[in-house]
Amino acid sequence: MLFTKASEYALLSLIIIAQRNAPQDVDTLSTQLGISKSFLAKVLQCLAKEDVLKSFKGARGGFILAKNPNELTIREIIECAEKKPTVIFECAPSAASCPNNRAEFCKIWPFFNRFQNKIDEFLESITLADIVKE
Repeated sequence: MLFTKASEYALLSLIIIAQRNAPQDVDTLSTQLGISKSFLAKVLQCLAKEDVLKSFKGARGGFILAKNPNELTIREIIECAEKKPTVIFECAPSAASCPNNRAEFCKIWPFFNRFQNKIDEFLESITLADIVKE
C-alpha cells in the first residue's frame, strides 16, 4: 500500500490537534502546514465521519480528537484517511483474495501474509501519543 498525501496530512493535522486544548480550524491548520485548505478539509471530514475527530461549527469551531491519543493507532488513522485497509498486496490478507485465482498453487502468498501481519502489528503498535511524544 502506498501512503498518500491523505495519510500524511491526517497524521500531521492530528499531531497538532492532539497538542492543543481547543478546536483547530482548517484555515489555521492548512496555513500552519502549508497545504491545500480544500484537500485538508476533506481529510478532516473523513476522520470526523470515522469518529477519529469531532467537528464543531461556528466562530470557535474546528476539530478536536474524539479519542484519547493513546487509543488512536497509526493503522486506524491511515485506514480512515486512505478509506481502505493497509494491505501491501491484493492477496496479502487471504489466499482467497488472489486476483488471479492462483491461491491453491501460489508459493508466495505465505510470505506476503507474514509480511502483511508484521506491518499490521507495527502499525497497531504505534499510537498518535507515541508520535506526539517524539
